[in-house]
Amino acid sequence: MQLLETAKGICKPLFSSLANLILTVRLLFIDTEFRTLRLKAQDSSGRQHILTVKLKSKHPAEAPECSADLPVPLAITWTPQSTLEQLHNQFLQILESLTEFWDVLDEIDSNTWILEPEKPSRSNTMRRIAIGNNISIKVEVDPRHPKMLPECCLLGAEHVVTLLRSKLNANMHSWNPDSSVFHNLRDVLEIEFPSPATHGKSWLRALPSSRQSFSIVFGECPYCSKPITVKMSAQKS
Repeated sequence: MQLLETAKGICKPLFSSLANLILTVRLLFIDTEFRTLRLKAQDSSGRQHILTVKLKSKHPAEAPECSADLPVPLAITWTPQSTLEQLHNQFLQILESLTEFWDVLDEIDSNTWILEPEKPSRSNTMRRIAIGNNISIKVEVDPRHPKMLPECCLLGAEHVVTLLRSKLNANMHSWNPDSSVFHNLRDVLEIEFPSPATHGKSWLRALPSSRQSFSIVFGECPYCSKPITVKMSAQKS
């Protein structure tokens, strides 16, 4: 409430908007000059998002500068009569238009070994996915058409890449836009994507550079050369 008392010195429309945002727990942050705000929002799948709003000196006559972690340009409509609540509602609509895109990538992230990016953000449209030892596929998902066949690039040993590329070209016609990218890739490539746990245990122990201490195997990732460890499950007697 102290923030509301301090805000009374600013223009009435802005004060009213700030009050509503605070009372509805959508305001995460505001600077002492009441120029930079961060508003939180949640999409229908429960993912949390943040909209950063920078108010101009002639607010509300001048449109604020807005930014967010999105895979598409943030297109906001603003008039001198617009409010921050309306801005927030526009942001929610944009999030809903991207929900299917994020659902597709979240499924890939949950069921495969992602090599790149190391820490995906909500704006990333690319995933490099491990397939086997030193073999991976890079996919670029279209945010506007997330279930369509993505741009694919196979990476690794030429004889394996050639085989997988032949399968991709031969089965491309069977891509089902009603299914997810993960399931479609698995079907057209005729493979099972390894997860970090299952894949790591099999090849890490076979690497010449690996070593084992009790139930922990230490080694180096063949994709990025970073040190990794895998805990082996105890064998039943």
